[in-house]
Amino acid sequence: MATVQRITPFLWFEDKAEEAMEFYTSIFPDSRIVSIKRYPEGITEGPMAGFDGKVLTGVFELMGQRFMALDGGPVFQPSGAVSFLVECKDQAEIDTFWDALSADPASEQCGWLKDKYGFSWQIVPDMSQWLGDESEGAQRATQAMLGMKKIIIADLQKAYDGK
Repeated sequence: MATVQRITPFLWFEDKAEEAMEFYTSIFPDSRIVSIKRYPEGITEGPMAGFDGKVLTGVFELMGQRFMALDGGPVFQPSGAVSFLVECKDQAEIDTFWDALSADPASEQCGWLKDKYGFSWQIVPDMSQWLGDESEGAQRATQAMLGMKKIIIADLQKAYDGK
């Protein structure tokens, strides 16, 4: 029996929701734009004046995770207080997602990055093998991770092993 996703992240864009959906679905495998509903033509008054044809609601999936998006103007901006965790299978996957998404080097820390739309992502491997216990190795790996921008698996392993 398939599990129904009951909580869906909803992303607010100033006016680039469709561009962002196309961008994100081009990066992640098994991703697609499901549907787009647009603002009607002829909005001349109110906060949505000039939003003719922009995204009222867009539904898209990234690796099976459903998201919604809208163009809502500059009222709300993304915040680093919420991020999207992408657990990667290996360094090649980390490198691929990092290179595609990272747009603000000043915001990079401990596997976190900020994309060109201002949303924060965590691009990391399963960290439990290095940080999942109270050993000296885990403490060394934690210190190594705190000094990284992009996570480098080999460096985490070296730190864990005390090398």
